[in-house]
Amino acid sequence: MVSVQLEEVIPIKFVVIANLHSGKKEGRQVLDLVAPIFDSGNAELSVMVTAFPGHAEELAGSLDFSIYDGLLVLGGDGTFHEVVNGVLKRADGKTLPIGLLPAGSGNSILHDLSLTDPVGAAEAIVGGRTRFIDVAQIKGDLTLRYSINLIGWGLVTDVGERAETLRWLGPRRYTVSSVIEILRRKTRQATLVLDEETIVDDFTFVVACNSIHIGKGMKMAPSAKLDDGLIDLVVVRGSINRQRLFSVLPKLFDGSHIEEPEVAYYQVSSFSLSSETKDNLNIDGEMVGSTPIDVEMLKQAIEIFV
Repeated sequence: MVSVQLEEVIPIKFVVIANLHSGKKEGRQVLDLVAPIFDSGNAELSVMVTAFPGHAEELAGSLDFSIYDGLLVLGGDGTFHEVVNGVLKRADGKTLPIGLLPAGSGNSILHDLSLTDPVGAAEAIVGGRTRFIDVAQIKGDLTLRYSINLIGWGLVTDVGERAETLRWLGPRRYTVSSVIEILRRKTRQATLVLDEETIVDDFTFVVACNSIHIGKGMKMAPSAKLDDGLIDLVVVRGSINRQRLFSVLPKLFDGSHIEEPEVAYYQVSSFSLSSETKDNLNIDGEMVGSTPIDVEMLKQAIEIFV
């Protein structure tokens, strides 16, 4: 008589840090949509819902990683930013592969990976394939932050700050804010120190990108790669006038703005930015930090599901 022994199939365990208020507040619907995919892949989900700004960072910094196989983020760029900061600042130095489930107003990294659909993103996570990507380390006055997408200064931050005051307009607030800030056309003098060059000038904005895309698919840094150890700088000088700004900005959506004479494009492993005043920054879509800053790329610092 032949005896058959059945081996127990141990499920894959994921913890999900979920921001249900991100973007159009469709996080719960996204969870319901992708749950069958994880069920069919023999994966268990433990969902932890964020309750306040900064909560995702707290959770990522304090969870017991030893009982999970992966850390999933349900939300947008801001939630991912918080989670990465929580992970990289952990006292125990432990980490997990990170998976992104898009449910925010912007999912910049997922645009680069062609995984903006929640179903496709969930299938990629269950598939188990991963890769390592770079992270920018930002040191300021008594502060330390990490960026996975962008560091913006100047007009980019002005637009973001004004948009926060116009949330009642919905997604249109970014277009309205852009028009207002272009009409204001505020320039700032700053010192930008690159790997082998120092530039002192008036600037309209500086954006440092780890990914090609920012926001809802704008190709801010068309030559950027997530794992090359370089950060791509898009620099717009202060000499550009309002009319030229209105003509250049739409080109962000196809990446052709970098061909304009007022736009400079650099790829560097580190840079520093200081301005005459203490100016606010836009880091991964969040209004956090201020100048002066020193930025260094940490090559392939985190592992993500792709």
